[in-house]
Amino acid sequence: MQNPHDRPTPPPAALDPNTHSTLQRIRMVSHVLDEAFPIPGTGYRIGLDPFLGLLPGGGDTIGGVLSAYIVLEAMQLRLPRETLIRMVTNLLTDSIVGTVPLLGDLFDVGWKANSRNLALLEAHLANPNKARPADRWFVLLMALVVIGIVVGIAVVATLLIRAVFGLFAGPPAVG
Repeated sequence: MQNPHDRPTPPPAALDPNTHSTLQRIRMVSHVLDEAFPIPGTGYRIGLDPFLGLLPGGGDTIGGVLSAYIVLEAMQLRLPRETLIRMVTNLLTDSIVGTVPLLGDLFDVGWKANSRNLALLEAHLANPNKARPADRWFVLLMALVVIGIVVGIAVVATLLIRAVFGLFAGPPAVG
């Protein structure tokens, strides 16, 4: 993943106050999820996302909700279809692979879907005239897909918890 300081970033004066405020919120959430903690002795950083995935049941759901928040906030900024599709694909990839116990958490350390989505958003804001914004129906469809991903994560997490605790419950009492 490239250094966030190397990405094309629009000058704050070029953004309207609402867009600037939205971008700042997205940067903050992305940083916390993907880049919050430096790994000593390396130039690499990790965030809370891989650690959330270690929490049985709700961790992947919480991470998915926070990642979905980034995408939903970005959708308000009139992004082109291609950018929205790439952002949702990053979220979907992170969500699907992230549900695999332990391997998904290791994947989260390297994939950093939130940083990828932030980079896509910043690239668009730095060059907004390159593509036509997605129409409202497409944005609505993408929002429904994002919400579906989060609900899917919650269902998978619930099923995994039931399966794990079912294994440890022992045989039913006879009586």
